[in-house]
Amino acid sequence: MEAVYAWLSHYGYPALFALLMLGIVGLPVPDETLLTFCGYLIWKHTMHPAAALLTAIAGSATGITVSYLLGRSYGHRVIYGYGKYIGLTAERLARVHAWFDRTGPWLLAIGYFIPGVRHFTALVAGTTELRWPTFALFAYAGAAVWCSVFLTLGYVVGENWQHAFALFHKYTLEASAIAAALIVAWWLFGRRRKPC
Repeated sequence: MEAVYAWLSHYGYPALFALLMLGIVGLPVPDETLLTFCGYLIWKHTMHPAAALLTAIAGSATGITVSYLLGRSYGHRVIYGYGKYIGLTAERLARVHAWFDRTGPWLLAIGYFIPGVRHFTALVAGTTELRWPTFALFAYAGAAVWCSVFLTLGYVVGENWQHAFALFHKYTLEASAIAAALIVAWWLFGRRRKPC
């Protein structure tokens, strides 16, 4: 994390853009911590609120777009070439495609708040060929809300940003675990109700 602080202190907004873009693509960048720290820098008047928010949204949107395009360009090739080794068949991909058409766009928006999920939602959206307008609407709206929440958190708590972020992150993880359990239970219940 010290390296992230150093980058941000030295390069400012370009560093914020690049780090968020790379973090969304999947590199090990502590995205939420970075945004909360930037909120603290806004509180200190080191960063301008509008510039920080627009830069953060642009970096996140660029990162998720890169992931979507990677999924769209290479997802099918990888699945058809190697999917059989891990149980991914064309039939299963079709089911994922149908499910993503129904509920996936919401996962694009909400997935930003679930650690580990936002890195994969855009890849899956691209692989299942989710339409671009739908992808853009949900992915970019989610980026705007996500960036706003964590920048605001850092700004509101000021010097206590690290403690506040730790509490927020803890309860976000717990809420994510509950949500995941409910989704799995709903899916299993739906499968049991299907006629054999």
